[in-house]
This record gives sequence, C-alpha cells and structure tokens, in this order.
Amino acid sequence: MTPEERICDHLVFLYGKQKSIYIWSELKSIMDTFSDRISQLPNLQREEFSGLTERDAVLITYGDQFQEPGLTPLQSLNQFLKSNFSDELNSIHILPFYPYSSDDGFSVIDFRQVDPRLGNWEDIFLLSQNFQLMFDAVVNHISRHSEWFEGFQRGDERYKDYFITVDPQTDLSMIVRPRALPLLTPVDTSEGTKHVWTTFSDDQIDLNFQNPQVLLEIIDLLLFYVERGARIIRLDAIAYLWKEIGTSSIHLPQTHRIVKIFRAVLDILAPWVYLITETNVPHEENISYFGDPLLDPNNDSNEVQGDEAHMVYQFPLAPLVLHTFISGDAGLLTKWASDLQLPFTNAIFFNFIASHDGIGVRPAEGLLSENELQALVERTNANGGNISSRTHPDGSTSVYELNITLYDALNDPQDPKPEIDTKRFIASQVILLSLAGLPGIYIHSLFGSRNCHRCVEETGRSRSINRQKFQRLEIQDLIANPLAHQSRVFSKYKQLLSIRRRHPAFNPNSPQKVLSLHNRLFAILRTTADNSDKVLCLINISHDPLTLDLSLAELEFSGYSSFIDLISNRIFVPSNNILRIEIESYQSLWISTSND
Repeated sequence: MTPEERICDHLVFLYGKQKSIYIWSELKSIMDTFSDRISQLPNLQREEFSGLTERDAVLITYGDQFQEPGLTPLQSLNQFLKSNFSDELNSIHILPFYPYSSDDGFSVIDFRQVDPRLGNWEDIFLLSQNFQLMFDAVVNHISRHSEWFEGFQRGDERYKDYFITVDPQTDLSMIVRPRALPLLTPVDTSEGTKHVWTTFSDDQIDLNFQNPQVLLEIIDLLLFYVERGARIIRLDAIAYLWKEIGTSSIHLPQTHRIVKIFRAVLDILAPWVYLITETNVPHEENISYFGDPLLDPNNDSNEVQGDEAHMVYQFPLAPLVLHTFISGDAGLLTKWASDLQLPFTNAIFFNFIASHDGIGVRPAEGLLSENELQALVERTNANGGNISSRTHPDGSTSVYELNITLYDALNDPQDPKPEIDTKRFIASQVILLSLAGLPGIYIHSLFGSRNCHRCVEETGRSRSINRQKFQRLEIQDLIANPLAHQSRVFSKYKQLLSIRRRHPAFNPNSPQKVLSLHNRLFAILRTTADNSDKVLCLINISHDPLTLDLSLAELEFSGYSSFIDLISNRIFVPSNNILRIEIESYQSLWISTSND
C-alpha cells in the first residue's frame, strides 16, 4: 500500500468508513498546506537521512541546562556545545522547551511556543544550524493552564470533546498506571463539576484521540515541528494515548494505528525526519512500536521495513548495566545482549543508561529476579537516592523508578575514590557507546554529576536529584580543573566520542557479536558488513584485573601481525595466533587492526 492508502486504512479502523472520508479530506488539506509552506523555507534542511552512521550520537539536555548573564539559556547551551563539542557530537535532544506549568516541561501550556524563560524560535534555529535536533511531542496530555483546557472549562464548543470525562463511579481497576496518583481529577466547568482523565498528574489532562479533531490538531503540530527544524520527533508517553474503559488502556491497537498515521504522514512529507517512541515498559511491549512489516516497492533490495517508529528506547539497558556493576557479574547483560533481535533491517535501538528521568525498573521485569531488583533498590537508598512507585489495578504498589544520578548509583558518595570511581563510571559509558544502535547521552553523564539533594528540596520532586542546572562559566572552570572528577570524566568522554565516530564498525546498524569470555567482562565484536573495519570492545566491569588469551581464528582476526587499543594506543602483538590481553580493574579497550 502507498502511504496515503495506509493512512486511509488506519482512519477507517479508528473512526469508521463514513467518518474517515471527511477526516482524510481534512488531513489532506493540512498536508497540502504544509507542502506549500515548506517549499518556501530555503534554510530548512530537507535532505533525506541516508542512514545514521558512526558519527551520530545524541546529547539529552534541558534547554536551561546552562545559564550566563547576557544570554538566553538556549544561547548559552549553544555556546557551550559549540565551544566544547565542535566535532564530537552532532545531535541534541532538547527536552520540552515550551511554556509549561509543572513536571519540568512535560505539562505543556502551548505546544507551539518557546518558553520565553529559555529563549525563542530564533535560538532554536541557530542550534539547528550546528546540530540535528530532537523535539518532544508531549501529545498524550496538556497542561490544565493551556488555552485548550481553559476553553473546555468555559464551554468553548471547539474544545468540548478534546478531553475525556468519566463518571467517578466507573470501574477503572483495569487501567495500567505509571504513577501512584488518582486517575480522575474533578474540575469546575460551565456545566458543573466534571471528572477528567489524568494519567500522570492533576495538572496533565489527557487528550481525547477518539475525537478526530484532536488527531488532526496533533498531526498539524508535528508538521509545525518539522518546519521548525526537528530531525527526530520523540513521542512522549505514547503507550497511553488511546483510552478504552474496560481495558488496560496501554498499547491499545488504536494507539499503534495513530503512530502508524504519524509515520505515514512523515514518509510522504518529511522522509528526513525520524520518529522515536518513548515507552518505559518491558522489552517485547517496547519493540512492538517498530510496527508491522512494510515492503517498500521503491526499495530494490526488498528489505523489509517497519511502518511505525524508526527508533525505540532501549529501556532495559540502564537497570541491567547497574545490576552488572553492583553484582560484579556481566553474565546477565551478556545473555540479554546476545538475544537482542531487531524486527526490521532499518530499525534502530536508541541506547541510553541515564536520562532526565530515573532508572526505570519495569523494563527489567523478567530479566532480573526479585532479589536482584531489590539489590538495585538497596543500592539506591544507600547511595542517597529515592524510590518511585506505581499502583497496580488491585491497589498494591511496586517499584517503578530509581531516582539517583548514575555516577552516584555506581559509586559510594560517602566514600569517594575519585580515580577508581571515574574508571567505573567510564566503563559503564563504554558499554553504551559500544552497542549497536544510536547512543543517547544525558548531559550529566558528561560530568559525572552527583546527587543534587538541594534540587529535591527546592522542587519536592524525586526526579530533581538528577536535574541540576549550571552556570556555564562555573562548569567551564570545573571541567578545566584536572583535579576535579568532572574534568576527568569530561575529557575521557570527549576522547571516546572522537574515536567512535572514526570507525564504521560503530555504525548503528553494523553487526555485533556478543562474546562470553569471562563473567567479569562484557565483550562485543563490532564489524562492518564488508569486514573492512572491526573493533573488539572489552569492558572489565569488576575491581579485579583480568588476563585473556584470545584466539585470532575465532575472532576472524587471523593474518594481522599487531593490534591497537584505540583508547590507550597500546599495541598488542599476537603469538601463535593467540592474542594475550591484560585488562586492569574497570578498564575498557577498543581493540582494532587500525588506528585510522
């Protein structure tokens, strides 16, 4: 089917045949108007992604992460990135930069404006001239202080069905909740008190996609983001988009159909834009957002592609990496990575082990035992973090998220050992940078940030522990100080990124072979499809040194007389087709046949 035929099929599924005719007519008008507008924007980068490469890595940051006198925060962010990452990073995920009322940006008041406290659209445009940008589409809900919801409250006919009202006596016990908060929120309206659906908080009112006008409004919004320079669009909390009483209201077929419509619209109008779905759920549920197979008639190779998201977040990675370092055993991480399969040739995992949110443990369900999950909880509590819980349909609660910086989760803040702490932390990042997929690097990982307890006290929110903001000149001084652990982490991270982008073996889609060499070692062989570049990634996840005797024949390295560790520049010479490698505690090596 053509993308247009796919859209019409999805509309019939969602709204019925008769309604879908009108909806498609309205959508076609939106699409035509977009095409006219975009043709008049000469500065918009329209080239189609030829595919992500080893040069691609995404920095995740808030728009106000850096501040300084005389500049807007977005301008300060641009200055910091241009000054420090002229060549190592090419993509930036700016977390919601729209006006908001709560949840650090995820309760959006106006989807189409830049928060004036951060800057303006010109600042976003200037960033887009140096970096590919990921925008958030926070379209499951909107702030109660938005024009849309205030119009609903005062009885504006346009917004009458933009939100979901439910009788509070209704049985909603089957609904899956990500947070231990009331699902329904009473609000005053021109017609009296109504109870509206609020999945995340009483300030985040869920949108009603059973109203096709909401769908059209959001598609127009996504195209607006494309016009403003988005090269990747992140669909926040997308799993909860469609609600049906009597179901779990998560991952419903209607939700998948809507994402498929988003994808088809972009395939037609903006094939250079990638969609990524944010679904903090177990692995099989997560990868369902790659969609169904779609044979592209214009693809001579007949490669099967998916019809939904281009990328999905690799949520199990964070808790598994933390478990690996706490237990000192890489066995479980090795097995999990060995079993990873992508459903389509063009599908990509977005790998991350730290983010603006905490470390979600739900994706580790079925991977970690109850005792292993409890060990993560105990480490978080012992190292000064907090625990967030979710409510089950029966009213019970369970751990949902660990709120702690990754540096302090890995290292004891009460007994700092800067040299070994830095090595341990960097080892975790080398795992991230070695895996097939696109790496997402949270801004605080560049500095090895510690828990910000003051931030939690100021906001009253556990997640603030990992959201500290900086004066740009102060952080510049800190990373210039060789005695500070932040400086050691920062310089090492820049080195790793610089090395990685010079080796095609690290292309997101280059094959990987996970090796089981030792229980204290995580090992991956990355190889280009034509075998022109190979990198053997070895990460000692323990305090104990290791010695390995590797068969060159088994690694398909036979015929090479020497090897180099790209990180330390150490040369290794094999003997009798055996390569002996000594690895220090928490040391990482990228063994290659070439330093180019």
